[in-house]
Amino acid sequence: MSPTKRIAFIGNSLPRRCGIATFTTDLQQAIASSDVDTSIVAMNDHAEAYDYPFSVHCQISDQRLEDYARAADFLNEGRFDVVSLQHEFGIFGGEAGSHIMALLSRLTMPVVTTLHTVLAEPNAAQRDVMERIVDVSARVVVMAEKGRDLLRTVYRLPADKIEVIAHGIPEFAFVEPDEAKERLGFGGHSVILTFGLLSPNKGIEVMIDAMPSILRRRPDAMYVVLGATHPHLVREHGEAYRESLMARVREIGVEDHVVFLDRFVDQATLLGFISMCDVYVTPYLNEAQMTSGTLSYSFGLGKAVVSTPYWHARELLADGRGILVPFGDVVAIGNEIGGLLTDAPRRQDMRLRAYASSRSMTWERTAKCYLAAFETARRGRVLSAVAGSSQPTALPAMAPPPEMQTGHLLSMCDDTGLFQHAVHSVPDRSHGYCIDDNARALLLANALNNTGEARLPDALTARFASFVQHAWNPDRRRFRNFMSFDRRWLEEAGSEDSHGRTLWALGVCARDDASVSRRRWAAALFTEALPIIESFSSPRAWAFTLLGLDAHCTTTAAISLRALLADRLLGLLATVETPDWIWFEDGLSYDNARLPQALIATGLAMKVPAYVEAGLRSLRWLTHLQTTRAGLFRPVGSESFGDKRSPPKAFDQQPLEATAVISACLAAWRADGDPQWRNEAARAFAWFLGGNDLSTPLVDLDTGACRDGLHRDRPNENRGGESVVSYLLSLAEIRQLARVSGDRPKLAPLRILHA
Repeated sequence: MSPTKRIAFIGNSLPRRCGIATFTTDLQQAIASSDVDTSIVAMNDHAEAYDYPFSVHCQISDQRLEDYARAADFLNEGRFDVVSLQHEFGIFGGEAGSHIMALLSRLTMPVVTTLHTVLAEPNAAQRDVMERIVDVSARVVVMAEKGRDLLRTVYRLPADKIEVIAHGIPEFAFVEPDEAKERLGFGGHSVILTFGLLSPNKGIEVMIDAMPSILRRRPDAMYVVLGATHPHLVREHGEAYRESLMARVREIGVEDHVVFLDRFVDQATLLGFISMCDVYVTPYLNEAQMTSGTLSYSFGLGKAVVSTPYWHARELLADGRGILVPFGDVVAIGNEIGGLLTDAPRRQDMRLRAYASSRSMTWERTAKCYLAAFETARRGRVLSAVAGSSQPTALPAMAPPPEMQTGHLLSMCDDTGLFQHAVHSVPDRSHGYCIDDNARALLLANALNNTGEARLPDALTARFASFVQHAWNPDRRRFRNFMSFDRRWLEEAGSEDSHGRTLWALGVCARDDASVSRRRWAAALFTEALPIIESFSSPRAWAFTLLGLDAHCTTTAAISLRALLADRLLGLLATVETPDWIWFEDGLSYDNARLPQALIATGLAMKVPAYVEAGLRSLRWLTHLQTTRAGLFRPVGSESFGDKRSPPKAFDQQPLEATAVISACLAAWRADGDPQWRNEAARAFAWFLGGNDLSTPLVDLDTGACRDGLHRDRPNENRGGESVVSYLLSLAEIRQLARVSGDRPKLAPLRILHA
């Protein structure tokens, strides 16, 4: 494996004013100094714009879902080796920052996530987002052992996936504070410093209230509060909080000893202020502060630190490296700071301990630790690929499937048949009808006959059959496909694929239709339309026909053709297949899973293990390819059509792909009994219900309508014939699957429609 050379960082970035921005920028610069090509994908808040440096190559507006998709495209096309995500709930859009999954789920490289917050008691949305992020991450970095403990106990993350890497600090000499005091105008004073964006959780009030007791012991003490008010606070409340602190200072009479410096300073200026202080204080009010960059920086410059016992401080200041005081305890914080300011030997000893302990935290050392984590993530990805699966191998028990609702399907039909398209949920007459959709509708009608569901009205099933009959052109021995709204055929013969799909519907109808007369009609038309298939060159036409023959194969000629078509598919696979491209063609197109499904079904029926094995092998490769690193089903997008031997593009995603995978995986389950195939079917069905790249349900559970697909930034709001039939076919299979108990299929074949 070649060394890691291209790394992208996702997070806030300077000059945006926040700790995550400072951390992301510092880490990126430290990594870049190791002769690595780096790039930052910067998060923007509330449509704010920033004057970013050249290191920022892509920007995301936190509430614009399409920006996340565009950023994923940038990263994939840039062929970065690793992505380093800086995670904090508040910097990403969506509930609990869920929009970031629209980016992460699309990435083709490993992700290493640094968690700046790990909640011990997350709400449901926070837990869901956190679990999805750590699932998609190859490695997870925290900056304190407490973070590792919470990930293992609260989120059940394996220990070997977690790295503890200290917050980086600049390389800075151990210096006495006098020179910096003089330079910054605080000569002759004992200086206490707090730095950071001003907000109520920082505990500044506690320090202000402690100043009188400190001044009784050190009358020369000055408390310097350095930092701008947090931008979110300014946006909502202006400077009311800062003004309330200043009023408190005046109220207790310490205005000559408390200085507010309303600035967001660069690193050099910050280091100057830290170097001048005698005591650094972080009086935070919340124990769950997992990391503090300001604490790390002051510790790394060898400062005597007094802090409340939030998680990061508790670890960093242990063993005499600092002093901990209870949360909100004015007396304790005053006593400890006053004691340090009047005990120079003790203060100096504490400084030396802190400085010596922090040498392993310099950005140079921290960068090396991150680079090692990146290499581990990449190595794990390669090993997983060699093993054949880097994707999750199990899903939780599937929730009860939705009820079968056919209201939208009925509204999409008239006395001719099923309309092709809709505008939103309104049937679109301008595009008329096609045999593809009416054949699928006939498949659905027969599926509902045999899966314990309420049947479609018999008159509607007869209408679909009538459309198929009318599409037959005996002169050409082919089915027509497209019909205008005024019932004019727009061609004399449809595509090979539409002919094969119609044969599939006829074969199933000949076996399963509730009407004996229609079964006889279907068998006769199937026999008449079958022979021309031998002259076809389309692998999908062969596969669709094989699925029809799986339902109805009663003549010697049909048996012979069945073997011929299966051998053709097997021959294609043998010709095209390589160790990393286990497929029948040089590219991926639509309805891909029907090819392995046809081989599996044919192999089971004809008792030919070679067919079954080839179908399972190719389907396993396809399902791996269509599962994101977040464990979501992602069908081959139509933008991929025409690409040769390339990873599929994510969009546009269409319902018939999920339907094909569900049927194929259930055929595989019947073939080898591996319950993982049921998991894969459930994963694909979850795509309809919101388990997709946009976390957006595609179906209306009240009407059975299904959106036509997913674009990169939104669902397609139209609900056409192909989509509703695809969803209902899948729902019929999943509902029947839910009624089947046990981990293996029954000895008798399940009557689950191959559709």
